Amino acid sequence: MHSGSGSIISSRSSFTHTGSPRPARPGQLDPALADSLASDVDPERLSEISHTTAWALLNHVHTTNDPAVVERVLTLVDHEGVDVIAELWSHAEPDSLPGVLWRLYLLRTWMRKQRDSIAHLWRLGEPVATSASAIAGVDPAPTEDDIARIADAILAGAFRGDFAVALERAAAFVTIVSLGLRAQAHQFTQRADSSGVGISLSNADIKQLRTQAAQMLHTAANLTVTAKDFRHGAALWRQGKLE
Repeated sequence: MHSGSGSIISSRSSFTHTGSPRPARPGQLDPALADSLASDVDPERLSEISHTTAWALLNHVHTTNDPAVVERVLTLVDHEGVDVIAELWSHAEPDSLPGVLWRLYLLRTWMRKQRDSIAHLWRLGEPVATSASAIAGVDPAPTEDDIARIADAILAGAFRGDFAVALERAAAFVTIVSLGLRAQAHQFTQRADSSGVGISLSNADIKQLRTQAAQMLHTAANLTVTAKDFRHGAALWRQGKLE
């Protein structure tokens, strides 16, 4: 088990800090709502339901030839809302099938809603093509449309392709975005430190830059854990132990 995982489940708010002037909060649940979800349901029963629905959904797509069904599953959050998925799967352990699927759906939502910021972060984190680019299937300088396409491709691969490969793609992508956040945080910190040395900034501006840098580093740390969750899930899947 991954006890105490600091992944996107436990840190939804920080998952959205990408340096945007007015960061959106895609896939964001009100903290009070998140805490109260299924509060009146027996935890053992909830766990049973989450695992059953995750396997049923995965098997259904794997056994159907109806493209409409596949499209419906891939865009489940778009049609039903993130709250529905959260109620079923957000409490699942990160090394379980429902826990992994929840992270994949949330990742897709985040990537599509903040594609502009994420494209910028990728270019900062992966300035030249490396193995991560090849694994994730991302060009060194992706556009906003590229990010949206990759978001769909990763989730589609989980349902229609090799599940472990899809998780490894997700892990590689999240890792580079994390590096981009660290690079941008460094830029913000340098700018704050340069105040008075050719750059004139108010105390309020300096404080804001340091606050934003701290938020980015916090998000980067959470994304690093999420990448580890995806890689661990891929290993468990190959061993037939992802349940």
